[in-house]
Amino acid sequence: MADSAGMPERRPDGREESPEERSDRNWVELLQELRVMQTGVQILTGFLLILPFQSRFQDLDAFQRNVYLADLLTCILATGLFVAPVAIHRALFRKHLKLSVVTVGDRMTRVALVLLAVALSCTALLVFDVVLDRTAGLVVDSGCAVLLLGLWAVLSMVVRRRY
Repeated sequence: MADSAGMPERRPDGREESPEERSDRNWVELLQELRVMQTGVQILTGFLLILPFQSRFQDLDAFQRNVYLADLLTCILATGLFVAPVAIHRALFRKHLKLSVVTVGDRMTRVALVLLAVALSCTALLVFDVVLDRTAGLVVDSGCAVLLLGLWAVLSMVVRRRY
C-alpha cells in the first residue's frame, strides 16, 4: 500500500513494501521452497520409475503392485504440481499478474505437499511390506502419515495461534 505521496506504507509486520514488491518477495520465497521440494519428489519419482525393471519386482503380490502404482501416480502428480507454478509464470510472464501467479502457485504447492506426504507414506508402506511384512508396512505407513501431518499441518497451526 502506498500513502498519498506514493511511498510504500509501513505495515503492522514492519515491512515497507508496495503490493508489487510483496508479490515479488512472495514469488521468490515460493520458488526457494519449490526448489527444495522438487528435488526430493523428482528423485523419489525416478526411483519408483525404475522399480518395475528390477528382477525382484515380479515377486510383488497384487497388494504391493497396487501400492506401487498408487505411489507412482501420486509422485508424478506431486512433481507436476511442484513444477506447475514455474510453467504458469512462464505463460503469464510480463502480463502483470504476479499476485495471481503467486496465489495459484501457493495453492498448487499446498496440494502437492499433501500428495508428497501420501507418496512418502506409500513408499514406506511398500518397502516395509516387502522387507518385513504387511503389518509392519501398515504400521509404518500410518506412523509416517501422522508424523508428516503433524509436522506439515498441525505444527504450523500451533505456531500461528501461539505467535
